[in-house]
Amino acid sequence: MEQQTDASGAPAPDVAMSGDDVLIVIPALNEEAHIAGVVAAMQADAAMAGALIVVSDGGSRDRTVEIVRGIGMRDPRVRVAVPERPDSLGTPSANVNRAVRQFGAGRRWLVRVDAHAAYPPAYASRLVAAALRTGADCVVTPMLTRGRNCFSRAAAAAQNSLLGTGGSAHRLAGRGGWVDHGHHALMRLDAFRDAGGYDEAFSHNEDAELDLRLAKAGNRIWLADDVMLTYYPRGTARGLWRQYFKYGKGRAMTVSRHGGSRKLRQTIPLLIAPMLLVGALAPLPWLAGMPLLAALLALPSLGYVALCLLYGAWLGRHGDGCAALAGVPAMIMHVAWSAGYWRQVLAGPSPGAFTQPAIAA
Repeated sequence: MEQQTDASGAPAPDVAMSGDDVLIVIPALNEEAHIAGVVAAMQADAAMAGALIVVSDGGSRDRTVEIVRGIGMRDPRVRVAVPERPDSLGTPSANVNRAVRQFGAGRRWLVRVDAHAAYPPAYASRLVAAALRTGADCVVTPMLTRGRNCFSRAAAAAQNSLLGTGGSAHRLAGRGGWVDHGHHALMRLDAFRDAGGYDEAFSHNEDAELDLRLAKAGNRIWLADDVMLTYYPRGTARGLWRQYFKYGKGRAMTVSRHGGSRKLRQTIPLLIAPMLLVGALAPLPWLAGMPLLAALLALPSLGYVALCLLYGAWLGRHGDGCAALAGVPAMIMHVAWSAGYWRQVLAGPSPGAFTQPAIAA
């Protein structure tokens, strides 16, 4: 029977949905500025009154755990899962797996909610409704990126465009349907367990790697384009570089394990770091009296920089001066991703086959 929903996509009032079979997991690390708001957004979902909300902390050294425990004293649905060792720092992969091990028994659906984002009303219940309506094993969502300072606004402009995403379906609005990957939002818990959960060796790209294992097991992924979340990018060049360097390493680990062909949007960035290295050699033949060779070495890099800067200027055509600088964070993302990828390929280690013990029901 098809799940009935209202105009917004949330379950209609006459449809019984208590949330008793839903586990909402929020992996977090040093998120004292955001965690209360994210938890409150999940608590406000009336159709999820029976859902268990678990903040799975990765070893925060701020007040994240204290804040969540205070919320839990007022609302018993809200729990905290902390690392087994007080001195350990858990990756998001390990944090989600830990929450499933400790609190997943008897639940049907896993909803993953990241702390550094904002969510639309009735987020979890709309995801469950989409899964019931489509028969999907997993539901993913698109992301709209918004910046809070000038640099992050420039980064957001890049990430919301072809310049920063290469046309990734979950980064562009209006691309709903069956996909092979997207921003993780909801999964059947039995499918998650059968796949062995996230690979805890992956600090980044763990979602794409798991999607490949889920697909090999016959699970289907639905992109719910009507349930869009808001993502806040890194606010500094250093933070953005570190994030995308790790993304590149994670992607290389995924390719090393699963192989397969790369999409064009993933192949082009691979060439950027090597291209810039070649361009950096251009002064050598110039000093040796070979200007033509110097030009041949430099032109691809100069063309790439010019293209990014011009595309960024076009993104700011409506008067947003920060968005007009989008070419700068776009280049940071491209170069960092490419450098991280090649760093992983050349220096390893290889992730090998997935051997992580299954997550018990």
